[in-house]
Amino acid sequence: MADSAIALLDARLSQSSRRPVAVAVSGGGDSVALALIAQRWAQEHGRRLLVLTVDHRLQAQSAAWTKGCAELAVRLGADFRALAWEGPKPAAGLPAAARAARHILLAEAAREAGAHVILLGHTADDVLEARAMRDAGSTTPEPRVWSPSPAWPQGRGLFLLRPLLVTRRAALRGWLTDHGESWIDDPANEDLRYARPRARKALADDVDLDLEEPRPLELAVRSHVGSSGAVTLGRDSFREAARAAASRWLGLAAVCAGGGARLPASAARDRLAERLRGADPVFATLAGARVSAGASQIRVVREGGEAGRGGLSAQALTRGVAAVWDGRLEVTALTDGVEVRKLAGLARRLPEDQRRVLAKLPADVRGGLPAVIDAEGRVRCPLLGEAPAVAANLVGDRLRAAAGLIEREPD
Repeated sequence: MADSAIALLDARLSQSSRRPVAVAVSGGGDSVALALIAQRWAQEHGRRLLVLTVDHRLQAQSAAWTKGCAELAVRLGADFRALAWEGPKPAAGLPAAARAARHILLAEAAREAGAHVILLGHTADDVLEARAMRDAGSTTPEPRVWSPSPAWPQGRGLFLLRPLLVTRRAALRGWLTDHGESWIDDPANEDLRYARPRARKALADDVDLDLEEPRPLELAVRSHVGSSGAVTLGRDSFREAARAAASRWLGLAAVCAGGGARLPASAARDRLAERLRGADPVFATLAGARVSAGASQIRVVREGGEAGRGGLSAQALTRGVAAVWDGRLEVTALTDGVEVRKLAGLARRLPEDQRRVLAKLPADVRGGLPAVIDAEGRVRCPLLGEAPAVAANLVGDRLRAAAGLIEREPD
């Protein structure tokens, strides 16, 4: 059991990086076993281990659980960070909200520490439970061995690795018992008001797991991402791809180019993908992106007029601190008193040289470009020339990660 997890760590993690490896530990048996195995791997390769514990503030015992995780970290010689989900909790959809908050907290802490990978203790039981929940009508995602962080933009550049995903929970706990280890049992796992405990209770001990990781998406390799964040793909390539792959590419291209945090609904994505397989021109919106197709090319860009998500709102910048604007760009101010907003309505205030560059760009990307306004009210666009801020486009890297083209820990 431990050897198979170590093999996955070897396959996915860099053995020469000096960055810490983060591991999420709740105190439950799955995450305790993972921490022990991760410490063995990290020690062998000279990597620091960072234990992250999230207190959801949902159980009276949670402070004691966090203390136990801190003690485990000390015993393992690992760094430790306690995180908490503060504020009011929703009356409905609590498990999904807790999961989203947990991913955000873990991503922020891991990025702050300089980690590129967060280890999670999901097991084969979690996969089987997720499948049972979906069969019952839930939209619960299936955990994967390797995937980008679902928190956006907090998890940009971060990957999740689940080395125990092929191991049953009972086997893990037997291994812990053999090694004299203890763990906590969260009473929420027995609360049958929620779908996961019901699926867990109904799960048979002898269920076989057919774990098939999605293949890297070839259409993403054939895509081109421009400096403005537009994603383009030959229409023939789209038509020639299997329907599932083409629809998957469309959803990823839309959420990445649109800068959103959630994939479009599969039904809407599939309907639009069918239209794109035809020969007629297509103009549509999907997940905050504008999708257009002519005879030879599909183009996916940020919908400049879409205001529902609020991503194109003005945003004040702090000098030297990278901020994500509109989910697509990481913008860093070089001076004080700078803000960024959409270029629509401000293009005439650009300097002449930047207006000339802007005129050469497709009309559908111009309004969604970032306009940086300095303390004197001067307008510049960092994607068109010199400005009091620099901007790095996140769309290409995000698309490659989501499409499975990044298969190991980045250096």
